[in-house]
Amino acid sequence: MEQILQQTLLYDFYGELLTEHQQNVYEQVVLNDLSYSEAASELGISRQGVHELIKRCNKILESYEARLHLVERFLGIRENVRKIQELSVRWKEKSGEEPAGQIYLIAERILEEL
Repeated sequence: MEQILQQTLLYDFYGELLTEHQQNVYEQVVLNDLSYSEAASELGISRQGVHELIKRCNKILESYEARLHLVERFLGIRENVRKIQELSVRWKEKSGEEPAGQIYLIAERILEEL
């Protein structure tokens, strides 16, 4: 998985478990795409401090995922719902039956909630 997407998902699931300072720095660099230098200047800390904090946050977030697997489960559910959608489209194309359309809509709502 692309690193930025992985970091974003990890932060979405576990970011609240970081300290407020860690959240602020992580959001500036990872979510707002500031360079270490820009974030350091804005936050009043050294560039090296930003770099070390991002590394530490990544390790913390990855350790939560290693124990809880919430991102992995989320991605698995999303993939399975997409498969349901694909199958319902094929079913409707072959048979023209209405339940296929209803299944597709239910799957769509599940994806929106995820």
